[in-house]
Amino acid sequence: MTAVRTPPPPRLPVRNKAAAQDRGWGGVSPMLTRLAAEHATGVLIRERGTLHLAEGRVVHAESPSAPGLDVLLTARGTLDAEAWREAVAETGDRHRAGHHLVDGGHLTPGALELCRLTALYDAAYFVLAPSSAPGRFRYGGEAGPGCACPVPVAALERETLRRRDLLHGIWPDPATDHAPLTRADRLALPAPTARQRAVLARLNGVRTATEIARDLGRPAFHTLVDLRRLAAAGVVAPRPQARTEPPDGVTGEGLDALEALPPEFTDPHITLLKRLRDALEAL
Repeated sequence: MTAVRTPPPPRLPVRNKAAAQDRGWGGVSPMLTRLAAEHATGVLIRERGTLHLAEGRVVHAESPSAPGLDVLLTARGTLDAEAWREAVAETGDRHRAGHHLVDGGHLTPGALELCRLTALYDAAYFVLAPSSAPGRFRYGGEAGPGCACPVPVAALERETLRRRDLLHGIWPDPATDHAPLTRADRLALPAPTARQRAVLARLNGVRTATEIARDLGRPAFHTLVDLRRLAAAGVVAPRPQARTEPPDGVTGEGLDALEALPPEFTDPHITLLKRLRDALEAL
């Protein structure tokens, strides 16, 4: 009897971790990764904000979900709000107002650059959030506004993924990131930190995480961290949605009686009532 030897299966491919780190995985935004490889200059427009690129690096980010540079500079006393307004009026461009303030001695270059990078990473986290709408890129010849230290796309994507993992590890439910927030009914509350007390003081059932961050003059992501920890402790919860009640005199039993009508009965009012019955059953 002859033994038949089969060759061993080929080895599975091994991912080059160093190469993956260099390109930032490309798992956050393939379009952004491609633009970085092209050394493109222009503006990437996504559902939740924009990224400004210069030669393939990110120099500025904006999102309605994150406070801008002006809020981070003025809300906590780093810069007088009137000085900011005057700088914007004189330059006609809020992106170049910071350099004007440095030239006038109102800010140090280090303080400006630190706030710029903080605002950039904060806004980029929201810009690069999963989206249901495709992004688009507008090529431009000028670099536009930005910081003195452009951020590589790979570094920005790695930081975005790190922040996602951090929030998920604290509390996996993202509802507190967007909804109006209120204090939860809990008898024994854990002792909050000073930062968390400031957040709790601004809960009114109407403000969202973004609005609380602007009011505090803090990065929005830092506020999300505080809120997720408070949610995990049972202290904070999204405001309950008001339940829609059926119109007076309309009950589930009355709507069930509609099934007794003959199929050829196609009065539009009856059709509307049947749809209302289905909606009530779905609640």
